[in-house]
Amino acid sequence: MDIMKHIGFMGFGIVLVGSLIGAPAFAGDKHDKHIADGSKVMITSPKDGDKVSDSFELKYELTKGSQAGHVHVFVDNDYQRGFKGTFKGLSKGTHQITVKAANEDHASVAATHTITVDVQ
Repeated sequence: MDIMKHIGFMGFGIVLVGSLIGAPAFAGDKHDKHIADGSKVMITSPKDGDKVSDSFELKYELTKGSQAGHVHVFVDNDYQRGFKGTFKGLSKGTHQITVKAANEDHASVAATHTITVDVQ
């Protein structure tokens, strides 16, 4: 029981120090912030509900606000690091695709658009 107190105290200390220096306590935090900056993002192709092959191009339009500079793409809530515009080899079935605007620090701004596709 005594060891559990020390582990809990150490965890609290890490979070406390991180908050004092401005660092996120958890790695996923940067994608969970939503900064309102007037940006807009819209997926233009495919359309919501479209049937697609296992490989297809994702097209979107980003209207940059005061902070947005690029987007992050997610498939079924999984971040697609290094996404270059074409999905390849997606498994058959329904998938949710989300495009979120992000600032230079990779924090999400409020602009987001989600569609669902059916991979044949």
